[in-house]
Amino acid sequence: MVSVSRRGFHDWIVQRVTAVLIAVYVIFLFGFLCLHHPLDYTVWHQLFSHTAMKVATVIVMLSVIWHAWIGLWTVFTDYVKNCAVRLLLEIIVIIALLSYVIWCIDILW
Repeated sequence: MVSVSRRGFHDWIVQRVTAVLIAVYVIFLFGFLCLHHPLDYTVWHQLFSHTAMKVATVIVMLSVIWHAWIGLWTVFTDYVKNCAVRLLLEIIVIIALLSYVIWCIDILW
């Protein structure tokens, strides 16, 4: 009998949900770019001036961060056997990902 770990199943679900959110956002942006050709600064600025777009962008950014963290954590635990090196890599990734979130929020608001 196969045992299903709650953490592994949870991470798998989170990766699928975040991937769908990212895909929907990218498809929307691609459609927007195709419909607004040629694209200029004012159109782009108007799109990102809407609160709904700002919120959607932050949600997708958090999805990217969560998706990346699960993927990198899995790679680190599978392939980096030295605990000190793995911890250092995880800290570096956490700092980088948090700085990306702060940067995104600073740009949007």
